[in-house]
Amino acid sequence: MNYSVKKIGQILNATTQIDSKIVTGVSFDSRKVKSGDLFVALVAENDGHDYVQQALTKGATAVLVDDRHQIDSKIPAIIVSDTLLAFQQLGEYRRHQINPKVVAITGSNGKTTTKDMTSAIMGSQYKTFKTPENFNNEIGVPLTLLTMPDDTEVLVVELGMDRPGQLTTLSELVSPDIAIITMIGEAHIEFFKTRENIAKAKLEITKGLKSQGTLLIPYDEPLLTNAQVKQNVQTFGQNIKDINSSSSKTIFTYQNTRFAIPLLGRYNIMNALAAISAGILLHIELKNAAEALQHFDLTKNRTEQLTTSHGVNLISDVYNSNPTAVAAVLATLKIIPATHKYVVLGDMLELGEQAASLHACLAETVINANVDGVYLVGPLMNKYLYPILQRRFDSAHLHQYETDQLAELIKDLQTLGENGDVILLKASHGIHLENVVNALVK
Repeated sequence: MNYSVKKIGQILNATTQIDSKIVTGVSFDSRKVKSGDLFVALVAENDGHDYVQQALTKGATAVLVDDRHQIDSKIPAIIVSDTLLAFQQLGEYRRHQINPKVVAITGSNGKTTTKDMTSAIMGSQYKTFKTPENFNNEIGVPLTLLTMPDDTEVLVVELGMDRPGQLTTLSELVSPDIAIITMIGEAHIEFFKTRENIAKAKLEITKGLKSQGTLLIPYDEPLLTNAQVKQNVQTFGQNIKDINSSSSKTIFTYQNTRFAIPLLGRYNIMNALAAISAGILLHIELKNAAEALQHFDLTKNRTEQLTTSHGVNLISDVYNSNPTAVAAVLATLKIIPATHKYVVLGDMLELGEQAASLHACLAETVINANVDGVYLVGPLMNKYLYPILQRRFDSAHLHQYETDQLAELIKDLQTLGENGDVILLKASHGIHLENVVNALVK
């Protein structure tokens, strides 16, 4: 990024002042501003205009502000009516200026893992940039567009969603060549009420998909395979052979090519096949895709495999959770070879009026996982799942904690298990089981 204030004003059709300054980066957090940045004064819970001076002190070259706030005439500035909208428009301009091939990914689960896999595969043959961390909303997506290098050939961008219409905006912003929907689960069902409504909202990713673009969807999801989509549609997930899992990787054959991914679970095979399918569309050789997936960069806390100080294996999947995701990861735990297995389950959030039934329905899944101990965290798990599990587990093997009792949970887990045993931790991010994971691997 290397725009003058004047150029940004022209892009946004905005008023500027002291417009000879050159902007080389962008930030909306005054604490993270670097020299040369454009500070974007977003108006949310905190008003970014209150931090303009702090951003300038940190080295901001200029500021993007709205016309409802007064700004000193001596400050290099672009003045617009809506800073978020202008931020998005600037990102959209850069997307088309650099003009990479864009792979956009959404879904109830697996977005970030699929993003990481897709980026690794594309990076085997192209200069590739991906969404940092989980910057997948109205602010994170334009930030991704504005921070991608000038020589980017493939952009892999994650698109999140928690309300109708959101994916339409994000998809139109990035104008993808390839769109992937990883799966339809119960995430955000509090707002959407049914999986059918969630599927409809996920399909908004096609709103910005180019007319000659391709939508990739799982072959076994009728809510997607029966949908009417104008663009080309391909399915992924079929014709997998020779699946074999160990404690550290999953091996499978696809199109006569042997793949080994450093993740567990059939759901991660599906994520890999989505990424491989996108690679095939951009002419990635399967041998290159297989090599890329052996050791790819995985975003933290997505089915991450770690080890405690006394040799117990941790499976950390504590960024989000819903019944479909819990069932998938428990099915994986069941087939892992280990003498003893334990599961820590935290509340699944944003399930709305279905929270009671969806937590209770986990009982059979937990029982069938054949675990040696269950540790429940949060009011929902304790109220709806614990009473059912009491019929199967005695007090020595079934434990419950409130969300403010993570220190007690950590203490109990630190002495749990022996070398080679497995502890799985799964919860919505709001339960903050990542703090437990961090304490166990110190």
